[in-house]
Amino acid sequence: MKVVWTPGALQDRLDIWDYIAVDNPLAAARMDEIFSSAAARLEQHPALGRSGRIPGTRELFPHETYRLVYGLEGQTIWILALIHTARQWPPERG
Repeated sequence: MKVVWTPGALQDRLDIWDYIAVDNPLAAARMDEIFSSAAARLEQHPALGRSGRIPGTRELFPHETYRLVYGLEGQTIWILALIHTARQWPPERG
């Protein structure tokens, strides 16, 4: 399996990095490594996460405060979002 981060998920990841790095750049790097490791584990174990709140997705919690939302399509794992667990998920449509 191949893992691909969508542009939206990459932006989520960068936003998290920027937010944490303001106070602690080393913590930002450690958290990003946690996200990378979780995505890498999915290559071998794509069903590692639970069924997602959005039909057709799965969710993995690489850290107690973050939800990694992904979908499977053929031999590709699409990372769709990386969301802090305090945030509304799925987002409300208005």
